Amino acid sequence: MSMRIDCRHFESRTYKNGDTVRGCKLGLAPEAPWRCPTDCPKFDRRAMDVGWTHGTLVTGAAPQAPSSLDDGTAAAILSEAESIINAIAPEVVSELEKGKPKKFKRKKKRK
Repeated sequence: MSMRIDCRHFESRTYKNGDTVRGCKLGLAPEAPWRCPTDCPKFDRRAMDVGWTHGTLVTGAAPQAPSSLDDGTAAAILSEAESIINAIAPEVVSELEKGKPKKFKRKKKRK
């Protein structure tokens, strides 16, 4: 199934250089911007679109899907990338916390 642009969780963002990002706000479409899962549990048709006019960037055709999507390699690559990120996450968080400025306690107001 192609991306469901009529789902309330679909979003499209265009940057100044002309690049457009299309995907699911909930991260439930691992093959975005080409496909949504066939039986997505969170699909919810947009309720506020009645009478609205969308620009061409939102409803334009998705980029041509690579043929490798049919063999499941896109999901496998994304799963591997997620594993790498999850493996280094604690180290990154610890480094960020080391660089945080110390929090100061507020002085109590005198009465």
